[in-house]
Amino acid sequence: MIGINDEEFIRGNVPMTKQEVRILTLAKAQIKFNSVIVDVGAGTGSITVEAARLAPNGKIFSIERKAEAVELIRRNVEKFSVNNVEIICAEAPNGLENLPELDAAIIGGSNGKIEKILDVLNTKLKIGGRVVVNAITIQTSAGALEYFREHDWNYEAFQVQITRLKKIRAYDMTQALNPVWIITAEKI
Repeated sequence: MIGINDEEFIRGNVPMTKQEVRILTLAKAQIKFNSVIVDVGAGTGSITVEAARLAPNGKIFSIERKAEAVELIRRNVEKFSVNNVEIICAEAPNGLENLPELDAAIIGGSNGKIEKILDVLNTKLKIGGRVVVNAITIQTSAGALEYFREHDWNYEAFQVQITRLKKIRAYDMTQALNPVWIITAEKI
């Protein structure tokens, strides 16, 4: 089952993919029981943990460049008792070159290097493998879409805007989260 409540993750000062976006992302990745997956720019590891639970006989590689985030991933992996995760402290595309053949890749952070990351992933993904990019910037969205178009991948994209209700005394107020482009591509 997917959709761990955000509050259950150990957060610190590191960005985290929110529950609603996480659910859509994991569904688009089409993770199977034995999938081999990489989570690039893993942040707190919320995607890593949920992917690990969906693929208990698979392997999840969690790549993150920030030391604080790497420690949070480690703590969240431990908290949720997933033992099929390998954490790699590196700034992608570094850290991707030694990975095995992948069924799926999820990119949550690219630090302006989306094309270089996709170049390496293109050599690692199986035919039929999927990439899901969660983009909050126009540059990342445009870079990913251009890459998929130029390399003749099947792709789709949609933007989600999540607005939650927040109880404030006797009122329910809306609280909008950042809109996110979810771009899914399949290597053909």
